[in-house]
Amino acid sequence: MTTRYDLSDEDTRETALSAATAALRAGSLVVIPTDTVYGLAVDAFDADAVELLLNTKGRGRTMPPPVLIGAIGTLDALASQVQSWTKDLVEHYWPGPLTVVVRQQPSLQWDLGETRGTVAVRMPHHDVVLDLLSRTGPLAVSSANLTGRPAATNADEAEEMLGDAVEVILDGGPTHDDLPSTIVDCTGARPRVLRVGAISVAELRTVLAGSDVVLDDLTAEPVPDEAEAEAETETEEPAGDSPGA
Repeated sequence: MTTRYDLSDEDTRETALSAATAALRAGSLVVIPTDTVYGLAVDAFDADAVELLLNTKGRGRTMPPPVLIGAIGTLDALASQVQSWTKDLVEHYWPGPLTVVVRQQPSLQWDLGETRGTVAVRMPHHDVVLDLLSRTGPLAVSSANLTGRPAATNADEAEEMLGDAVEVILDGGPTHDDLPSTIVDCTGARPRVLRVGAISVAELRTVLAGSDVVLDDLTAEPVPDEAEAEAETETEEPAGDSPGA
């Protein structure tokens, strides 16, 4: 049975966060608000929970979820070979609607699906979610919707699509808009935009102007199947939303 908590009520916020933390540690699904769209979250290090997330959304292992983190420094614990210009991007935009696809640390004990050795990472700009992440550690989060349907921008939409599959819903009210995060592939010698969302290509190029790198916009040309799959959601928002979200 799904339990829904209204985050606008300060008296119940701690109860809501405690319930969400317990559900995540137990391997259950939790719906969370983010600074982009609503997300469907599980413990990133719980392989069974990640499989449950993918099955609930109707997605296969070839579309692994992105990971939300609560601090910029956590990126170094999850990623290897992080380029200096990648750090320029995250220091400028995090917390915020930027997802970076990086090479994951080979020592990580998780199974997000067929990641090809990469992981999509984002630090959301949402106080409640950052508080939750400080308690749980990294969360695998995809947009709160069924595959093929628009990402939820409020708790009602998330509940209608996901129903009793979810243990806890954190209702943070409607999102500001329906734009997911912008996804940038940072695994190569130069950054590549896989999906344009809340941050434009022009903005990214301005931030990278002093880094002596050229930003490729793959959204301006036919997108290969792998890149299209990688950029499907943000959970917030999700490896390489929404995560999509």
